[in-house]
Amino acid sequence: METLGGAEFAPDTTYLNTSTCGLLPRRTVAAVTALAEELAAGRPGGAGDFSEVTAARQSFARLAGVDEERVAVGGSVSVHVGLIAASLPTGAEVLFPEGEYASVITPFTVRADLKLRYAPLDGLADAVRPSTALVAFSSVQSADGRIADLPAVRAAAAAHGARTLVDASQSAGWLPLDAGAWDYTVTGGFKFLLCPRGASFLTVTEEAQQSLLPIHAGTFAGEELWGTTYGPVEELALSARRFDEPPAFLSYHGARQSLALLEEIGIDVVHAHNTALARRFRAGLTELGHQPVPGDSGIVAVPGLGHRVAEMARAGILVADRAGHLRVAFHLYNCSADVERVLDVLSV
Repeated sequence: METLGGAEFAPDTTYLNTSTCGLLPRRTVAAVTALAEELAAGRPGGAGDFSEVTAARQSFARLAGVDEERVAVGGSVSVHVGLIAASLPTGAEVLFPEGEYASVITPFTVRADLKLRYAPLDGLADAVRPSTALVAFSSVQSADGRIADLPAVRAAAAAHGARTLVDASQSAGWLPLDAGAWDYTVTGGFKFLLCPRGASFLTVTEEAQQSLLPIHAGTFAGEELWGTTYGPVEELALSARRFDEPPAFLSYHGARQSLALLEEIGIDVVHAHNTALARRFRAGLTELGHQPVPGDSGIVAVPGLGHRVAEMARAGILVADRAGHLRVAFHLYNCSADVERVLDVLSV
């Protein structure tokens, strides 16, 4: 299999570490560089162009299958999650998978008045009960690439009246995202969405917006941008934009370009590409006597081989060590030759 994206990517290494940070397309680098040079010269319009933020919001909304009115922008997943955690009533019960990523859990743990429970990922749906207020989990686990049983969790939450929070940071960009199926989704843009770090997205259903408090509302959260510069904002945005953080313009000038590239290629195409490479890698691992974490994820983890990351790096192959696993993440700029290079090193 050949790479996708053409001349947009030219890594110096065999880069298989997108679960940590995605490569920036050339068009994204150009957009960030252009703004940085304008800022160095004295840009008359200020720190950046809000129309670029709007374009990125619209592009993400199309990729996520929701209207742009339901998308808020920000700088990190943990801040989006913190917004949701701060809005829960005292005593609310939140259910997580065991071993969930810290940014999904910690904004809730710092509140001493919430009830927190944990269950195995494959038993998450069965662990939802009538007292559960929120189920918070990643669609794809960071440590080992396992894909959650999304339909089962959604059905269980609906049956018990619980809301849902999905972190799509390890899936958006290669696994089709139906954000409209969840009360909240949070997505860091710097992984499979190929955005500069500092661009992240929150989606909120219209119903959930009613109980979500815009605790960091500022000038950008007004219904009329720059309508209230001094004193309190008189009217907050009627859409999810009232939950916006002030945008990091360098990141969003770049994010617009990265998201546009993914739209051009198509998430379904990327999904087929990534999972085909991952299946070839799993088959090769099995032939070598290793036992990768099973599944059909574009992220492959091999238990017990995390210690070989440094050896891989010396061979020009960038992967990650997570929870003792060797974690290999395939994306659109990878090809069959990358699979063979990793297998060659592991065969020794």
